[in-house]
Amino acid sequence: MIVCHRHRFIFVTTRQTTGTRVQLALADNCSPGDLMTGRETANDVARAHGSNVESAIGSGRFGRLRSLDRLWHLVRGKQAGLPKHMSATEIRDVVGTATWDSYFKFCVERNPWEKAVALYDRRTRGLQKRPPIADFLAKAGTESLSNYHLYTIDGVLAVDRVIRYEHLAAELQAVHNLLNLAAPVVLPPEVHLDDRRHYSTRLGATERAIIDAVCKREIETFGYGFAEIAPENR
Repeated sequence: MIVCHRHRFIFVTTRQTTGTRVQLALADNCSPGDLMTGRETANDVARAHGSNVESAIGSGRFGRLRSLDRLWHLVRGKQAGLPKHMSATEIRDVVGTATWDSYFKFCVERNPWEKAVALYDRRTRGLQKRPPIADFLAKAGTESLSNYHLYTIDGVLAVDRVIRYEHLAAELQAVHNLLNLAAPVVLPPEVHLDDRRHYSTRLGATERAIIDAVCKREIETFGYGFAEIAPENR
């Protein structure tokens, strides 16, 4: 998640949509006083620009934390961070309704079947024996397989733009132009560690039914369709 006061935008980080790469691409436009959550790599970029954002969050110098977060900070005696995948409702609670309503809000969404396969690959990568994909999906839970709850409030779209993962670079550049960002937005190189086969070659009827049910809302909202590829292209 990024809350950039300088350029008045909020980036809602969704799962399995290369959110860390997007945060890194946006980091050069962030200043001390902005909020950024996520992996150390993203925070390291902010430190390079003189802003230890996650530490500052806990101390209360940046943004406004809910009382529960402040209590956690006091009890643990250490800086309280915010989770990377905060929902629109949670972010609104932290920054306040006035800021939430007046800032440009955006996120990234991805083909749900491709996203589910990517999630499986990431979470089972270190296992000597990976479980069948169907078993994994059945246990993964809605909040892991679907991002819909992250960028909606009470079931209604709460962001101003949903970037399609399939056109990530172009749509991110469009947001850059819209917000008139000072620094260029350049995505770091993507590291491919997972099985690169098309998702349709890895998902059968059982797996597809699980994803269809869990991700029904984003499938309908964004018109996603399950794509089959010709055998010779597999």
